[in-house]
Amino acid sequence: MNKPACPMCEMTEVLEHADRWECVTCGHEWEREPEPEKARVVKDAHGNVLVDGDSITLIKDLPLKGSSQVLKGGTKAKGIRLVEGDHEISCKIEGSAIALKACYVKKA
Repeated sequence: MNKPACPMCEMTEVLEHADRWECVTCGHEWEREPEPEKARVVKDAHGNVLVDGDSITLIKDLPLKGSSQVLKGGTKAKGIRLVEGDHEISCKIEGSAIALKACYVKKA
């Protein structure tokens, strides 16, 4: 990122601190602008970009945590939602709400 000019004296000699800028010439300090957040991109096992509402297919058998049930590879889910966290996909499979990692699915 380019260093800004001082808003008080318009000089370009500024020091960069973690949360603020400081002018070397006049000593004026001001807050740094927060960096814009980058849009999160979620990709399936084959590198296809997933978006809310997509349909997915499981690429391998997945055991359900806390249960003896197994989700079979090839099982489809429609209308997924992308969420924050380790398990990026929230969907319903066979009537149960499931959170999945994107690396175990492919776009249908």
